[in-house]
Amino acid sequence: MPLGAPSVSVPEPVIAPTPLLRPADGVPALVTDDARLRAAAGALAAGAGPIAVDAERASGYRYGQRAYLVQLRRAGTGTLLVDPVACPDLTVLDDALADGEWILHAASQDLPCLAERGMRPRELFDTELAGRLLGLPRVGLGPMIEALLGVSLQKGHSAADWSRRPLPENWLVYAALDVELLIDLRDVLEERLRAAGKLGWARQEFAAVRDAPTPAPRAEPWRRTSGIHRVHNRRRLAVIRELWTMRDEIARRRDIAPGRILPDAAIVSVAANPPEDAGALPATAGFGDRANRAIVERWWSAIARARQLPDAELPAVQTGSDGPPPVGRWAARDPQAAARLTAARTAVAGIAERVEMPTENVLSPDAVRRLAWRPPAPVTEAAVAQMLREYGARPWQVDLAAASLDAGLRGAEPAVTGG
Repeated sequence: MPLGAPSVSVPEPVIAPTPLLRPADGVPALVTDDARLRAAAGALAAGAGPIAVDAERASGYRYGQRAYLVQLRRAGTGTLLVDPVACPDLTVLDDALADGEWILHAASQDLPCLAERGMRPRELFDTELAGRLLGLPRVGLGPMIEALLGVSLQKGHSAADWSRRPLPENWLVYAALDVELLIDLRDVLEERLRAAGKLGWARQEFAAVRDAPTPAPRAEPWRRTSGIHRVHNRRRLAVIRELWTMRDEIARRRDIAPGRILPDAAIVSVAANPPEDAGALPATAGFGDRANRAIVERWWSAIARARQLPDAELPAVQTGSDGPPPVGRWAARDPQAAARLTAARTAVAGIAERVEMPTENVLSPDAVRRLAWRPPAPVTEAAVAQMLREYGARPWQVDLAAASLDAGLRGAEPAVTGG
């Protein structure tokens, strides 16, 4: 290059990730009987180090969230694929893993279905949660492995019907690959957490996920029907409730996801525009397929029951709650609370930017709303910290946020003028 010529910036070459198409040790045989299950437990107990764990469900196909495949991998053991339909009691595996740290991705999704089979971690590392605490832009398993390990995983079977038997070979390949690199990913994430000074925070978060209680059943689960917010009439809400209850009974008995029997949109549509008689019901979208035409009288009986209920038994349009009202109503109902919420959110956003993680991981949005709606009196840092602890904040979150929230809440209070 001639002297004085402008320099030319040469971009770094983009290195494509290496595709991982097959497990390094091949696809293991599916564990489908007690003898193989005991052998699998022995192999896991003889292994060393943390254990990669994953579970596949049949969401959208079957009723509930049961596990239909469990994948495990440990150094010295290799990968195991266990069929929890053939082997429903997996406590022998739980016993074998009692001394080890379990690695799961988005653990809160899989822990309930594993607990149903008798498997509960004593120590947990959640790779998805670790990615959030590190502020990674994409925290899905595939993107994280690609970004941190330079390997691309197969895609395409996460939403499959894992209750299907026999399981196709390519599904088993996909399932085995889900745990193939989970231990390597954990090690990279732990080192990054340590370097960022966040490893202690992560351990508190992992323990909170591990120890989270099973949510209590909802008092009125039918109110989760998609689109119900458009219905404001008590009688029509009763139609939704009765149809939802009928659908749930049928789905439970048939072991089919409720939405595959009757979509939420069909329930809301009938509630909003009820037909005159059972004969008109199949003309409503969602009720006209062969299966629903065969039980049209059952659907109609649910609608008729709602129509005949005395007023005293109709559901309320709005339900009571121990939490704050919807945020959209704050400005009109309590302008000062709305100002406090703005200040609190600004404080949390500032912390999130400083520590490079999403605001919802700095502090749960529900805790922020509750604190702003009914702050302690008087507002002090100690009182804010205590309230955050009552709302489930971990010690690291309290230490990080209490002072900023205290300042923000006090700054949002109206100035007191002398007389």
